[in-house]
Amino acid sequence: MDAGGPAQEGRGAGGLRASLSGLTTRGRSFLAAGIAAAACAYVLGQGELLRVGLLLAVLPLICVLALHRTRHRVSGSRRLTPGRVSAGAEARVQLRLDNVSRLPTGLLMLQDRVPYVLGPRPRFVLDRVEPGGRREVSYRVRSDLRGRYPLGPLQLRLSDPFGLVELTRSFSAYDTLTVIPRTEPLPPVRLAGEASGYGDGSRRSLALAGDDDVIPRTYRRGDDLRRVHWRSTARYGELMVRREEQPQRSRATVLLDTRRLAFEGAGPDSAFEWAVSGAASALVHLLERGFSVRLLTDTGDSVPGDGGSGFSASGGQDSATAAGLMMDTLAVVGHSDGAGLSRAHDAVRGSGFGGNAGDGLLVAFLGDLDDVQTELAAKMRQRAGGAVAFVLDSATWAGRPAQEHALPPVEERLRRLRDAGWTALAAPPGVAFAELWRQAGRAPSGTGTTGGRG
Repeated sequence: MDAGGPAQEGRGAGGLRASLSGLTTRGRSFLAAGIAAAACAYVLGQGELLRVGLLLAVLPLICVLALHRTRHRVSGSRRLTPGRVSAGAEARVQLRLDNVSRLPTGLLMLQDRVPYVLGPRPRFVLDRVEPGGRREVSYRVRSDLRGRYPLGPLQLRLSDPFGLVELTRSFSAYDTLTVIPRTEPLPPVRLAGEASGYGDGSRRSLALAGDDDVIPRTYRRGDDLRRVHWRSTARYGELMVRREEQPQRSRATVLLDTRRLAFEGAGPDSAFEWAVSGAASALVHLLERGFSVRLLTDTGDSVPGDGGSGFSASGGQDSATAAGLMMDTLAVVGHSDGAGLSRAHDAVRGSGFGGNAGDGLLVAFLGDLDDVQTELAAKMRQRAGGAVAFVLDSATWAGRPAQEHALPPVEERLRRLRDAGWTALAAPPGVAFAELWRQAGRAPSGTGTTGGRG
């Protein structure tokens, strides 16, 4: 990503007047001494003193003019690699400075503006750049907190060799670093409701190999002539080919509860951040296993939201784009002000999975649930072939006794979900999500464990 742009100040007379304000204390002293010497020479009639005064006064003005012209003949750019990183990983930022003028530059000082969570502002000093020359410097940024962070604008400070003038140029363009949640590699287990398992075994072909069962289509330019179906060609009077096998992928919905009242605390070790990281891990794992996946929140919003009831595409570039969109959403997702799961329930009930109730997998990350929300979550199970819930208890994560809030105990919530057919597991603090995922694979439908510490 290149980040260059015009200077924020103008190039005309107003810009030149602004450049005069860049005189340093030494430059102002030279100018004042020159004017004073010229005045004394005029009064005393000393020609040599007049020449010295003019030299002292003109030298800072010449430096101002030279730097004013040079400032607009120096271009800067930024390259961010990669633009999307996991929390705790590093990204590299490369700054490039090009001198496109016919004159060498003086002392240059570069400063890139970065948010404080990415570290201190990087500063670089370049002694001199020859005409047509280029200089490249780089630095690294890292954040333990997910989010989207702007980098820039790039600031360039120029100085003349005599130290009489310092001018600053700010470029208007900036880049954005997206820090996505941490993900854990998950074991390839078979979850309840996956009748045909993962991968190719879960795909149902719409076209069979038998000649009588072939569903032909009109020939398209580029089709392999070996797939021409001559019987249908003779019947319809135009060239027909055998329809390619069209596998239907298993679908999965990852539901993330973002209600503010369902989670307590903040920071990388909070219950909500664990749920976001778990949802990201589940999304990546299911996509790698060949599922069409969507991300659903308690607000009813689905990502991706276009076509296919919001599920990701069947593969290729569209699938990669949908995966990036879901991870970008998780990078900035925050708490919602909703009080319940009714919108998520309606979204699950309205779209189903593949058009059939009982087809597809539902993976939910739930916070605190009262009796009403537990009942709503239990009803979602009717629209999925398999349903796995990871339930977080705010009291446990906050280190408080469970008796301090009026919600039913987490064991009671788990029992009611299991009675409805969920594979429900509690997620205590410090638990490794990969271990919970493995436990979910071992547990039959309608059961679960309280989770262990990883």
